[in-house]
Amino acid sequence: MIRTAREIAEFIGAQIEGDPAAKVSGVASPEAAGPEDVIYADSARHLDRAAQSRARCVLLPPGLDLAGRTILRSAQPKLAFAKAAAWLLPSPPITSSIHPTAIVAPTAKLGEGVGVGPYVVIEDDVEIGDGAQLGAHCSVGRGARIGERCRLYPRVTLYAGVRLGKNVIVHSGTVIGSDGFGYVFGEGRHWKFPQIGGVEIGDDVEIGSNTSIDRGALDTTRIGAGTKIDNLVQVAHNVQIGEHSIIAAQTGISGSSHIGNNVLIGGQVGIADGCHIRDAAIVGAQAGIPTGKTIPAGQTVWGTPARPLARFKEQYAWFARLPELAERLKKLEQQRL
Repeated sequence: MIRTAREIAEFIGAQIEGDPAAKVSGVASPEAAGPEDVIYADSARHLDRAAQSRARCVLLPPGLDLAGRTILRSAQPKLAFAKAAAWLLPSPPITSSIHPTAIVAPTAKLGEGVGVGPYVVIEDDVEIGDGAQLGAHCSVGRGARIGERCRLYPRVTLYAGVRLGKNVIVHSGTVIGSDGFGYVFGEGRHWKFPQIGGVEIGDDVEIGSNTSIDRGALDTTRIGAGTKIDNLVQVAHNVQIGEHSIIAAQTGISGSSHIGNNVLIGGQVGIADGCHIRDAAIVGAQAGIPTGKTIPAGQTVWGTPARPLARFKEQYAWFARLPELAERLKKLEQQRL
């Protein structure tokens, strides 16, 4: 798709300085960009990269300039760049028809323009909204609901009764609705606790590849609108995740934990059962949160067990000095002898 700089500026709400007729057909990094690509620089330290680029059109914030280029002026150039990319380079369809090898139950209801790839299985009483797309080898269990314009990449599995809102993206290998890890020990063995709840995923959620989201035991596991979950994340039964939160790869969230809105969770974080992470909290990578702990709203924590960032830094500094302090202690003990 070829647009002009003026059209891009109007679409993203930027001010244009330079040639409004300059052609734009894509986006790229400064190093890889061609003349018709748009690039961005959001700080002065990136301006040299932009100056050496072949791109004629550059997104810049107020206060930065670049001679000889068409400038699209935006207070948030990275956000504007993302919007421009989505407009210029829309995601290609996963599939646009119902493949003859797909198995669709007669009681399933498919909306207008639904695409179903090779060897997909859609069980009884499933409802799929208009424009949804299911890649090859997806499996959709009995009674599941998939909202409008959802995109399920190949080999996604939805167990029975799972609910997806609109515009949900689920990447390959993810399983939603599997049984939670719940057992009761008695009479010399582990008895499986009922796992009969559901899973509800809100609008505009994106879930990375090979992530597992368990159904509730007796209630419902919920993920709020706009939340983004990375690859290889475990969400256990009855977990509640609010809106517009970010959860990075290899994080594990144990049963009945609650995560608020606009929370940021780094990679490889371990969250034990029954924890509460309040709105806008930040949990640093590889942090460990013990059972039942509450992270207050807006607080940044790090370490295991997780503690406020300032305290973690202070303690870590002392930890790094332990070899030196041990030597000093040995010398003091020797002097006493």
